Amino acid sequence: MAETAPQRQENAPLRRQLLRGLGVMAMAGFLAACQVVPKSSGPATPPPPPAGDNVGPGLPTDTDRHRVALLVPESGTNADVGTAIANATTMALLDSRTEKVRITTYDTALGAAAAARQAVADGNKLILGPLLSEDVAAVAPIARAAKVPVLSFSNDSSVAGNGVFIMGFVPGQSVERVVAYARSKGHQRFGALVPKTVYGERSTAAFRAAVAAAGGTLVSIESYDRSATALTGAARRLANAGAIDAVLIADSGGNAIRAVPVVKSGGSKQILGTELWNTDAALGGNAAMRGAWFASVSDGLYGQLAAKYRTRYGKAPYRLASLGYDSVLLTVRIARDWKPGTNFPASRLLAADGFGGIDGIFRFNNRGIAERALEVSEVGAGGFRVIDPAPAKW
Repeated sequence: MAETAPQRQENAPLRRQLLRGLGVMAMAGFLAACQVVPKSSGPATPPPPPAGDNVGPGLPTDTDRHRVALLVPESGTNADVGTAIANATTMALLDSRTEKVRITTYDTALGAAAAARQAVADGNKLILGPLLSEDVAAVAPIARAAKVPVLSFSNDSSVAGNGVFIMGFVPGQSVERVVAYARSKGHQRFGALVPKTVYGERSTAAFRAAVAAAGGTLVSIESYDRSATALTGAARRLANAGAIDAVLIADSGGNAIRAVPVVKSGGSKQILGTELWNTDAALGGNAAMRGAWFASVSDGLYGQLAAKYRTRYGKAPYRLASLGYDSVLLTVRIARDWKPGTNFPASRLLAADGFGGIDGIFRFNNRGIAERALEVSEVGAGGFRVIDPAPAKW
């Protein structure tokens, strides 16, 4: 059952009823590598609450369920994303029909550290979230002191480790995947366009390593400030840098559309992209972009989740909502052998065979970073076509 922290006292009697009605048993075989989106029959009608529940200040006493905190922005500029993630966690609870997990939501927009302190004080043994890397940095020491693992939705690998696990889509993995695929198709000489941002810096480091690992030749990397003039200038310099087989554009689809005609003015090149292109339907409408390749998580199961989300909430979810859904699936799987009231068994997050969910299979490395199985897609006039599927197992 999902709730917000400010509601926990005034809604305690109703909450007891709702918690009893979430389901009757956890789904067997949950989170197998080929996991599909569970079918939902909606929340069950809650039975009358049994006598004896101790409801006092703070969260009610509950010895049968695991207390899990969800830390996301529910107000402020990122409220829509946070709400979509929270809604997806509710859907996962309902779909899994689990009676072992209760999730309480805390608004990080009011202060991530304060949210973490309240979550720990309320007895939560696992934190899902937060979303922003700076919030993870604020939450981590508080959670660590309480021996509460953090399963964050950030993609910033610098905040991972020492009890913090990140589920976000790390850009370096997408770069490595698409470069390796291009090399396997005979492309030898590589160039790149990258913005002068943190994302660009990390993509640059991953690109250098990926080209070297694939046995390719790095010809040129051009960076630019986030302006149309700077982007065009960098694209022109790359076009004149010498013979290049393939060019990575580690930026949004919109900027790729602006840059590609200039890049190709010096001769035909295979265009490569990152996971940023995955949700950009406009790419196929640009003739210059057709035939470009990019690597990302699979969208097959996400499409099912998005359809169910629209039916339940009346609008499309943000793409990151899948992280909230999958974090609950992971928690439910581990909760089968996790005694309520005890510390979360964080070592189980390092299972070699990993986990599965809406975004495909993934596993955490020793640094706490989710390694994901990615597919390679090609941009076409009618949309994206998978040309190299993601592996189904490690």
